[in-house]
Amino acid sequence: MTLAIELAGGFGEKGRTSVVVGRDGRRVMLDAGIKVGASGEDYYPHAESIADLDAVLISHAHEDHVGALNWLLSKGFSGRILMTAETMDEAPATLEAYAEPELLRAFPFPERRIELFEPGDVLDVAGLGIRTGRSGHVVGGVWFAVEDEESSVVYCADVVPDSAVFVMDPIPPCDLVMLDASYGADPVSGTERAAQIAGWIKAHGSGCLLPTPLSGRSLELIAAMPGRFAIHASMRASLQAQIEAGAALKSGIGEVLRQRLVHAVDWTDGQPLPECPLLADDGMGRAGPSSRLIALADASGFPILLSGHLPAGTPGDVLHAKGRADWIRMPTHPTVSGNVAIWEKAGRPPVLGHSCGPEDLARLGQYIAALRTGCRTGDRLVVTEGETA
Repeated sequence: MTLAIELAGGFGEKGRTSVVVGRDGRRVMLDAGIKVGASGEDYYPHAESIADLDAVLISHAHEDHVGALNWLLSKGFSGRILMTAETMDEAPATLEAYAEPELLRAFPFPERRIELFEPGDVLDVAGLGIRTGRSGHVVGGVWFAVEDEESSVVYCADVVPDSAVFVMDPIPPCDLVMLDASYGADPVSGTERAAQIAGWIKAHGSGCLLPTPLSGRSLELIAAMPGRFAIHASMRASLQAQIEAGAALKSGIGEVLRQRLVHAVDWTDGQPLPECPLLADDGMGRAGPSSRLIALADASGFPILLSGHLPAGTPGDVLHAKGRADWIRMPTHPTVSGNVAIWEKAGRPPVLGHSCGPEDLARLGQYIAALRTGCRTGDRLVVTEGETA
C-alpha cells in the first residue's frame, strides 16, 4: 500500500498549515489553517477536490491550523470533523477573529458535527489508522501519525519537546515525518529564552504589555513571571480551564500556575494601564484585547514585549519595526535540538518541514540530512514503507 501526500499549506511558508493524506481514493485533511497577512487564494489551503474529502482533523485551535474551517464548509466539505474538546471550545473564538465575516455568517462553526477524541486515542478514519499524542504546545493539542498496513506518516503540527509547562508524547517511528520547523535552526533553548523574558519583565516591572495567544504561550509566560502581574479579565476563565487540564501539564506545574493566577490582577478596558506586567491576547495585536491595548500602550509610551511570530503588517510587526516594541522569542515550537531529537527517535526517516520560509528551512537542513528543503505548498508525494517519492 502507498500513502499519497498533498502539501496543502505551510510548506516553504508560515501559515495556512494543512496536509492531505490519502489512500485508494479516500482522503483526510490534517489541519485547515489560514495565512495571516495574505489575501485571496493565498489565505487558504491549496487543496483540490475539497468536497471529496472524507474528514478533517484539527490539531489545535490556533488560526494557522483551524482558521479555514468555515472556508472548507463553503467549498462543499461534508465529511467528518474531529478534534479534542479543548480545541472545540476554543475554535469559535479563533474563527470569529480570523475567518472572513461573510463566510462565518453563512457557514457558522458546525458544533453538532464535531466528533471528539482525546490525546492518545487511535482513530479509524476513512480506512486509515490515525494515532494521536499530546503536543506539548497547548492543552488539547495533538500530533497525528497516519498508518496503513505497510507505511506510516507523522504530521507533528505544532509541538514543544522542551516545554516548561506542557507534556509532549514521543513521536513514533515512521516512514516520513513532517516536523514543526517554525524556528528553523534556532539553537537557543526554551529555558534560556524564558530566563531572558523574565529578566526583561523584571526590568519593566512597573508596567509593560505582553501580547500573547490565549492558549499555550500564556501559561509559558505565567510560568516565567518573576513577580506580580495582571491579565485582561476576559482571559481568566480560559487560563483557569487550561491549568485544570491536569493530564496536559507537567507534574507539579499546575499548582504553581494556579497560585500565580489566583494572585493575578484583573484588568479591564477603560482602566488606567497597570503598574505591573499585563498579559493580553492575541500575540500579534490583530485581534482580541491586545488589538486595542497595543495602540493604547504605544500612545502612552508603555513598554511592550512581543514573544512570538509577527506576520508582516500586523500591529505587533509595525511597532517592532518602529522600535516601539521589543521582541524575545518564547519557544512554543521546537528549537534545532528538539527537531533533531524527534527525527532521530522516529528512526531518521525522510523529513519535511512546515511553518517556515525557505531560508530557515535550508538552515535546519544543515542539521537534519534527510530534510527535503525544496518541498513547497502544492507539491505531492507518495510514501511506501522505507521510501518517499
